[in-house]
Amino acid sequence: MKDAFGAPQSLLVLGGTSEIALATARRLIALRTRTVRLAGRPSPALDAAAADLRARGADVRTVDFDALDAESHEAVLGAVFAEDDIDMVLLAFGIAGDQGRDEEEPLAAVRVAQTNYTGAVSAGLVCAGALQAQGHGSLVVLSSVAGERARRADFIYGSSKAGLDAFTQGLGDALHGTGVHVMVVRPGVVRSVAARAAATGAASGTVPVAPPAAPRGGAALLAPERIVAARSASARFASAPLEASPLTTTPEAVAEAIVTGLRRRSETVWVPGSLRAVMSALRHVPRPLFRRLPI
Repeated sequence: MKDAFGAPQSLLVLGGTSEIALATARRLIALRTRTVRLAGRPSPALDAAAADLRARGADVRTVDFDALDAESHEAVLGAVFAEDDIDMVLLAFGIAGDQGRDEEEPLAAVRVAQTNYTGAVSAGLVCAGALQAQGHGSLVVLSSVAGERARRADFIYGSSKAGLDAFTQGLGDALHGTGVHVMVVRPGVVRSVAARAAATGAASGTVPVAPPAAPRGGAALLAPERIVAARSASARFASAPLEASPLTTTPEAVAEAIVTGLRRRSETVWVPGSLRAVMSALRHVPRPLFRRLPI
């Protein structure tokens, strides 16, 4: 159960190597969370994340979990809930993909959709049912501002997040009044340590823009010159200075917003908060003009 201050005492992270998830776990452990389960594919990174959280005073175990193996979700996640009640589930897995490659290789695009949307639908429903059965808890789902309106530079990723966002809102409505709190989090571009390092390289002209690959099994979905243009746009967007864009944030800032949202029992959290007004305006920009915006 949550403590007197509203902080969860137990946390299940789906996507146990996510920088946002780990920043959130560190923040919650500082606020009395004592049990953490990190679910993800076995890897040295998952083990290192668990070790770091243990050093901060939490009882941490890893759970073998594959977002793409939906048939295993009920058994794997059900076993976690069978051990004890879970106060908070943080659904934090997802992949960005590579827009240019994914346009050329539909199966790669399908993997983005299956990971970000169908895998999340499966895991989300399993966890929602378990939370409802225990009569309390929060399900926090990491969506993205990219799902608010598709951009040319990342519409495959953005469409998967749009689906996830709509699913989470509907799930929240379905669970209203059951004691289960559902919160969707919409961060802007999250600049991790690695992303900042990459941005530094981009500023010095070291970000490569790959040429279009030869079509496999038929013509490419889009003309090669358009694919190159898409990759160039993505590189420019990724290399923009952190302070230059209102759409950027950090894992630590998202973690802080999640903790605040939990305390307030918010249903939707924007990070940074100014994104709400920015996206409200962008949603109403006519498409011919929107295509020309440098975003």
